[in-house]
Amino acid sequence: MNLAEYQGVWVFLEQKDGAIVPVSLELLGAGRALADKRGVPLAGLLIGDQVKPLAQQAIHYGADLVYVYDHPVFRDYRTESYMKAVIDCCQKYKPEIFLYGATSTGKDLASAVATDLATGLTADTTMLDVDPESGLLQASRPAFGGNIMATILCKKHRPQMATVRPKVMKALEPDLTRSGTIVEESAQVREEELRTKVLKIVRDAQRTIRLDEADVIVAGGKGLGSKEGFQLIHRFAETIGATVGASRDAVEAGWIDHQHQVGQTGVTVTPKIYFAIGISGAIQHLVGMQNSGLIIAINKDPQAAIFQHCHYGIVGDAFEIVPLLIEAFQKAVHGEVQYGGKV
Repeated sequence: MNLAEYQGVWVFLEQKDGAIVPVSLELLGAGRALADKRGVPLAGLLIGDQVKPLAQQAIHYGADLVYVYDHPVFRDYRTESYMKAVIDCCQKYKPEIFLYGATSTGKDLASAVATDLATGLTADTTMLDVDPESGLLQASRPAFGGNIMATILCKKHRPQMATVRPKVMKALEPDLTRSGTIVEESAQVREEELRTKVLKIVRDAQRTIRLDEADVIVAGGKGLGSKEGFQLIHRFAETIGATVGASRDAVEAGWIDHQHQVGQTGVTVTPKIYFAIGISGAIQHLVGMQNSGLIIAINKDPQAAIFQHCHYGIVGDAFEIVPLLIEAFQKAVHGEVQYGGKV
């Protein structure tokens, strides 16, 4: 493989219900930084049906050009059809770096493309950097159960690919004055050649926990001691209108469902306020919440690692401190607490 033939940073622009999904906009921000450091263009790859109008939005969020496959055959996501479009575009324009959101679609598509192109793929990346001279992508992620951070390199194959979790990177502020190039590509996929057909899409009406959208999260860990003890987290969250989160230890102990788990093997969150109660601060958990606006930790172990990563720390027994917080917030709601002489 002649590595010199490959140039540029690409982002797969996943779209759903007529809009680019947020993680793709976040990746345009990360991709912009990589492209600028490398001195190469940033491109987006957009696939779907009647999606061309979305290309301009990608340019506003940092792309220099957008390749568009707009055809009814791409109306619904299917691995086979989308993979053919991605491979067609990669073989034609040869990107050196290609980023995907670590969504169900992004992970499925990235793994299929990497297999067909015989290149490397780093999954669930939490940090990205690039060597400005060689163009070598430095994709970092927790490894060995979240105990260390590993930086993975793909030295001999291109494109270098990585999936990145939602909320890990930050989208740029859209610049409506930015201009770029939109390249329309022809679909090299025929419906009758595809082995899968989408007969019906059934929306899951079940209420789900959206930790990644929460403004305030109260998370509990093994320091709560038991499932009964973990109920303190539910009480506090209900009092302040927060969403309940949990560490991996709490989930594995059966105290709460996996959908509440924050961390590398759970959900990455960026709330305005994050309460970490009875959570030691293992790296596996930290990578999922370290970008929160305000982190408040409560732990009876003064040496707990969480205190090195919080804005405010309270050393003490959660079963003594949290009830006092609940009482204080309840009084505040009812106007019984005065601040600076005012109710």
